[in-house]
Amino acid sequence: MTETPQVVAAEAARVVVLTRAGCHLCEVAEQVVEQVVAQTGDTWAAIDVDADPALAARYTDEVPVTFVDGRQHDFWRVDPDRLRAALARST
Repeated sequence: MTETPQVVAAEAARVVVLTRAGCHLCEVAEQVVEQVVAQTGDTWAAIDVDADPALAARYTDEVPVTFVDGRQHDFWRVDPDRLRAALARST
């Protein structure tokens, strides 16, 4: 049985996903992140890239973008094994 992943404010999350409405890859990335953090017990947050002009200017062509412990981890797709490894290394 898996536990419900903890979704928290971006400042407190180990994993942050920059997303946007209507983005299919963003939906898939969020699902992968949710599954991985449910297994690892880590926290995650999603941020709408279009809600912040600076983020939109910097990352608009790369969404979804994932960060682990404040460092950019991936963009466009999230590989669950690679994310697990990054979370294990960063603890």
